[in-house]
Amino acid sequence: MSLSDRLADARRGRHGTTPDAHIDPTSTRARRVAPEDTLAKLKRTVHASLVESLGPQLYDSRLTGDELEGKVRSALQEVLALEETPLTVQDRARLAQEIADDILGYGPLEPYLRDTEVTEIMVNGPSMIFVERAGRLYPVEGRFTDESHLRRTIDKIVARVGRRVDEASPMVDARLPDGSRVNAIVPPLSIDGATLTIRKFSSEAYEAEDLVHFGTVTTAVAEFLSSCVQGRLNIMVSGGTGAGKTTTLNVLSSFIPEGERIITIEDAAEIQLHQEHVVRLESRPPNIEGRGEVTIRDLVRNALRMRPDRIVVGEVRDAAALDMLQAMNTGHDGSISTTHANSPRDTISRVETMVLMAGAELPLKAIREQIAGAFDLIVHQERFRDGSRHITHVTEVIGLEGDVITLQDIFLFDYAAGFGEEGEPLGSLRSTGLRPRFLDKLAAEGIYLETTMFAFEKFGG
Repeated sequence: MSLSDRLADARRGRHGTTPDAHIDPTSTRARRVAPEDTLAKLKRTVHASLVESLGPQLYDSRLTGDELEGKVRSALQEVLALEETPLTVQDRARLAQEIADDILGYGPLEPYLRDTEVTEIMVNGPSMIFVERAGRLYPVEGRFTDESHLRRTIDKIVARVGRRVDEASPMVDARLPDGSRVNAIVPPLSIDGATLTIRKFSSEAYEAEDLVHFGTVTTAVAEFLSSCVQGRLNIMVSGGTGAGKTTTLNVLSSFIPEGERIITIEDAAEIQLHQEHVVRLESRPPNIEGRGEVTIRDLVRNALRMRPDRIVVGEVRDAAALDMLQAMNTGHDGSISTTHANSPRDTISRVETMVLMAGAELPLKAIREQIAGAFDLIVHQERFRDGSRHITHVTEVIGLEGDVITLQDIFLFDYAAGFGEEGEPLGSLRSTGLRPRFLDKLAAEGIYLETTMFAFEKFGG
């Protein structure tokens, strides 16, 4: 089925419920029967007995995940059977699940990691957990026993990807096995206890038709962006934190044709590509002696020696911007990246600042010439008050006129349409009536776009 057909299907709503649908924030809360202090004390006792009975088996690398889970649950039932404290069926089931989660998973976070409606988990110390559902924040009843329980969970997460967090290195970026992004910060930087933030990944990568169905992008713009990627334009995706940049980057990357060698470069591997020829690179922090650090900039430079057809950088946030510009200006067309910015114009300013961070003593005009020659398109995305995420600008980078980089908006979000009672935007992306100047470049790649796609659409209608 062609992209147009799939996008048409999405507009008819074949992909289920939008994540912005209303969800009851209390749907996952457990009913409490026994006094909480009694259950907490019993949980510690049973947990200690279980660890003592299993011993080294918990760390036996020869056991598969399923075999270890079977042993833990079997031993857990035996330990609970010997426990004389009276428990209701609900409390016994809850206790068994919480202890299994502690040993096999990430403790009180497990219910929210399993909940497909939760998109982000925020732990503000051991006794306060918030989750994001449909773009809105809700407090939940889950909690850690104490600070040390939370720190053990953080250590378990970061150790799996060869990283650490302690007083000497109190901040860390990591990921879960499914690719979910993890950030942890501990005392002394975090004053009220360790803080953990997990941005969950969807079990299945979103596709273009999903973004159409969610209202993030229109069918016409999705078709346009698909053509731009296939036509090897250099694209920068910009936006604020939580605006959906990585999701859009994943969708744009999915348009890269099969048969091309793609190299992805990230701090924590998040990009989900299904093409056959993909090489994934991940940066590395310094070790305890302060050595061994491998930065995004190092990886970008190394990627140039790996015969890439496409370079996809998860996020440019520092001096790596200079090497990214060099790559784009030395024949590596079709590169895609993201950065934090408030608008397409701010994106240009941010990249200028990041290039200056590289310490290269270049005049500002030379930097702007590099930027104007490197980027073809800026796709800007925002998160609205109701939690929904929308592409608001699709902007062409035309070139340098004097000392100013000239931009031209091809599609803009219609803010004039207003907002609904819940803060939901009533507008959508609309064509400004301006035709992009890179149509000839696309034509050289054998890609031709209907000019009607760029016909002016009235705003505020």
